[in-house]
Amino acid sequence: MIGPVFIRAATVADAAAIHAALLGIADTLGQRHRIVSSVEDISKYGFGAEPAFKVLIAEADGEFAGMCLWFPSFSTWFGRPGVYVQDLYVAPLFRKLGVAEQLMRRLANETKRTGGTYIRLSVDANNASATRFYERIGMKPSAQERIFVARHDDFEQLAEGDNS
Repeated sequence: MIGPVFIRAATVADAAAIHAALLGIADTLGQRHRIVSSVEDISKYGFGAEPAFKVLIAEADGEFAGMCLWFPSFSTWFGRPGVYVQDLYVAPLFRKLGVAEQLMRRLANETKRTGGTYIRLSVDANNASATRFYERIGMKPSAQERIFVARHDDFEQLAEGDNS
């Protein structure tokens, strides 16, 4: 039997575990080849002078059980802050024990406590179990939005078009 789950803010000492979780997500989706980030990237961009993201870590029995990586967001239409969840992961040993829901509820609570009013995220189009999970905890797909991305060559072309 697994003991209680504790949730805490990540520190730079968690960078390797966070990166391993990202690899775990990619493995689940059969897309490990798409991961180019490193433990050093997580350390630098998550725990430097101006962190680009924050992470909640779930632990049980002294072991890494999961994590939720997110960053602040702001809705100009709502006039309120919120958060965008980039990655949610639960280690295989701890799945089906409510760890993901505990992480999301903690994030919602902390977001609300600091004046936030929403959580946004996107789900891989082929990840039916994640879609079911988010719907089960009360999240709904947005009929009004579609995600657009500029990366790699497209991003470089967009950046080069700036004549300032």
